[in-house]
Amino acid sequence: MRLLVTGGAGFIGSQYVRTLLSGGYGAEAASAVTVLDALTYSGNRANLAPVVADPRLTFVHGDITNAVLVDDLMPGQDAVVHFAAESHVDRSILGAAPFVTTNVLGTQVLLDAALRHGVGRFLHVSTDEVYGSIESGSWTEEWPLAPNSPYSAAKAGSDLIALAYHRTHALDVVVTRCSNNYGPYQFPEKVIPLFVTNLLAGLKVPLYGDGGNIRDWLHVADHCTGIQLALTKGRAGEVYHIGGGTELTNLELTQRLVEACGATWEAVERVPDRKGHDRRYSLDITKISRELGYVPSVDLDRGLAETVAWYRENRSWWEPLRAGVALAEG
Repeated sequence: MRLLVTGGAGFIGSQYVRTLLSGGYGAEAASAVTVLDALTYSGNRANLAPVVADPRLTFVHGDITNAVLVDDLMPGQDAVVHFAAESHVDRSILGAAPFVTTNVLGTQVLLDAALRHGVGRFLHVSTDEVYGSIESGSWTEEWPLAPNSPYSAAKAGSDLIALAYHRTHALDVVVTRCSNNYGPYQFPEKVIPLFVTNLLAGLKVPLYGDGGNIRDWLHVADHCTGIQLALTKGRAGEVYHIGGGTELTNLELTQRLVEACGATWEAVERVPDRKGHDRRYSLDITKISRELGYVPSVDLDRGLAETVAWYRENRSWWEPLRAGVALAEG
């Protein structure tokens, strides 16, 4: 299969590409992979270093909103795996324009090209944040969208336009929505890598509000396994949830990270809550488990320990990236 992977030098996209080319999804999973990435602040070609010499990999530095470039890359592709997005909630609060441009317009440019060139499948990677906040229970794939931040509103728009191309043009579109990801190579603005790198550097960590906001935590390797299942086995026009199955308050998560980094609670600094901060996210993953056989395999305790160890052992990767980062919870 020939794949165009957008955002393939980012945190989740690079995990997918590294696993794909290293045989993690089977030796025949990809005959050629073209990564299209704009290399904005969170994209990093070093994320692809383990597979950069693979002759099946082609890297293209470019923007998904560039219709001419996208049209040049699309012919001959069997599928598109679309990770590329602006994804930092706090940055979207400060300025929404890049989020609407990349997440909505960029997705439309890709869809148009995929339709024009007869691409077999368009896998659109999205987020649980499109649903807003849920007090109890868990969202199913049929739940109404109610985003509360400019970021999540832009992602909801991209979801809807992707599904509209399936309904209007019969383009083979599948949408996945995931819970909060963590793992190696995550840019240190999201809560886990920010807290870990701060603690390893002997700095304080900022905890929003009362720390009672709840998130389900999903290791990036499990997320990418779910994406591959949806790509190869999912039904056209469907949405699939990919979750980790472990919900924690931010307070509980902070306690685990402080302990894992060998720090004390004195390193925690309370800060004012984020504007419009969603209280709780929770995905029902029954559909993808029943239909596609998805089961998260990375236990949170093991995943956090391995993640902390990775950041401890790879200071040369994250130390140059720390300038100007700010807290986010995804």
